[in-house]
Amino acid sequence: MRNKSTLLFLVCFAVILSLAAPASAQVPGTVVDIIVNSTDHDTLEAAVIAANLTGPLTGTGPFTVFAPTDDAFAALPAGTLDTLLADPSGDLTDILLYHVLSGRVNSTDLSDGMAATTLLGEDVLVTINGTEVFINNARVTVVDLQAENGVVHVIDAVLIPPEEPTNEIPIPEFPTIILPIAAIIGLALIFRRI
Repeated sequence: MRNKSTLLFLVCFAVILSLAAPASAQVPGTVVDIIVNSTDHDTLEAAVIAANLTGPLTGTGPFTVFAPTDDAFAALPAGTLDTLLADPSGDLTDILLYHVLSGRVNSTDLSDGMAATTLLGEDVLVTINGTEVFINNARVTVVDLQAENGVVHVIDAVLIPPEEPTNEIPIPEFPTIILPIAAIIGLALIFRRI
């Protein structure tokens, strides 16, 4: 009888301890879990799913995600989000990868002027103005949302990767190139007669 009482007491004590544990002590499993469980990141969630990045971002990582809010996506020019979602393996994937760093970078690891290379292979620039932190032009509004496989920082704008420079030599339009050539030929003819 005594063993049953002791066992019952231990079970009840364990249940009480688990209920009394603060919610902040429970770290979400992945950076994707943080995004999925946020009421401010429905658009980002849909974009990550459409671009098939859920699997990679639930991996061991660690990752640092700069997570634009729904309002940040809504601030994009009209039709931009629909165009991106229509071809999720193109520019949408590039834009999302531009929001992710390899490694866990907490807010205390950021410094003014710091360049950080994203999973896209392009750098983002950290700017610290007093108490405000910016990633490129996006203000960081919430920092250090910890997950087992990384950290999420909430930002107020969508980061757009820099356009790749083109190595093509611009060819002038037809009238632009013909007029100087015609002028040269005309002058040659005039000087030939003299």
